[in-house]
Amino acid sequence: MDTTMTIAKLEAGPGMDEGNDNSNRYANIVAGSWWAQFRYGSNPWMARYVYSLMFLLANLLAWAVRDYGPKALTQMNKLKTCEGVGDCIGAEGVLRVSMGCFIFYFIMFLATCGTSKLHGRKELWHSSWWSAKIFLMITLILLSFYLPKEIILIYGYIAHFGAGVFLLIQLVSIISFITWLNDCCLSEKYAERCRTHFMLLATAAYVVCILGIILMYIWYTPRLTCLLNIFFITWTIFLLQLMTTISLHPKVNAGFLTPGLMGLYVVFLCWSAIRSEPDDKCLRSSGASRDWLTLISFIVALLAMVIATFSTGIDSKCFQVKQNLNFTISQSRKDEKQDEDDVPYGFGFFHFVFASGVMYFAMLLIGWNSHHTMKKWTIDVGWTSTWVRIVNEWVAVCVYLWMLIAPIVWKSRQAEGPK
Repeated sequence: MDTTMTIAKLEAGPGMDEGNDNSNRYANIVAGSWWAQFRYGSNPWMARYVYSLMFLLANLLAWAVRDYGPKALTQMNKLKTCEGVGDCIGAEGVLRVSMGCFIFYFIMFLATCGTSKLHGRKELWHSSWWSAKIFLMITLILLSFYLPKEIILIYGYIAHFGAGVFLLIQLVSIISFITWLNDCCLSEKYAERCRTHFMLLATAAYVVCILGIILMYIWYTPRLTCLLNIFFITWTIFLLQLMTTISLHPKVNAGFLTPGLMGLYVVFLCWSAIRSEPDDKCLRSSGASRDWLTLISFIVALLAMVIATFSTGIDSKCFQVKQNLNFTISQSRKDEKQDEDDVPYGFGFFHFVFASGVMYFAMLLIGWNSHHTMKKWTIDVGWTSTWVRIVNEWVAVCVYLWMLIAPIVWKSRQAEGPK
């Protein structure tokens, strides 16, 4: 009955009061079933899950083209000449799928950028017209397979930059969440209630960091000749100590929680970097367990990539600029009053993150090198991938430390200004 009434209201068209009619229409759609929301109405919260599903399917297609493309695509003249590298057909196929998806999300970015209110044409295009958008995405992917090889190689070079942009956006989003959580726990409203939880969470973060470092020493430094891994892990300890020391400085007074959570992220990046090394000489593992670990790592990395892109895409507020500071992210998540017809998240930023995320996942599948041989069921393996992760770790620490020091520097400059 409710679904029938919802459909009837959608077919009735605009009434005398268009604003109230749009608000009632949107409320009825949100209150309806999942299928009614998808089929008959525009719901931006439902739309983000659909875009994420499309993103996941596109990445699975890119993986299938990489692992099974050399056999399935040998009859395509456009992909035959690949500088004599057998697996380059699969890598080139990944770039073609990625390029088609990138064009789709970039078109969506241009079409929805600047949307501030619900019920407008841009919001309707973002949250509905699914048949047209799915057809557009499939068409763009298919057309990319008929483009000259030179264009694909140029896109491959551009994708390196786009992937770096995605890593930077993801980094800012993660630090923004960590600082928001810390500010929330230390606020007057939740200070007494969250004190115990705050200490337990901070302690658990440091325990996991130390445990992760010990396990990396055990698994990835079985002999003293693994100097590079020893350096990576030891330097990670130094960075963790540096973040903790600066956070506890009297002028900063950021507490234990933020460096602990950042330590988890830094240790994870170090582990990811070492896991990306193509050489197994410094890995304490048997062949059978290695195969299962590769398969599990691939599935986890794929799902983590989609979740990271999804969560980052709806976090446009982490890039807002404060009025009294050039660029900090420590208070970007503070609650703000919104009108009922304001968009729940930045549509343009959402699609921009997905566009750069497509480039990033393509780099993971080809090991950041279109002429690098990748084994089946592997992701982000190669020395280039290793150093990308390590540099990402170092940049993350620098951004976090700058976030702590920037307010102090800015205040000191403001104090010296009038003089």
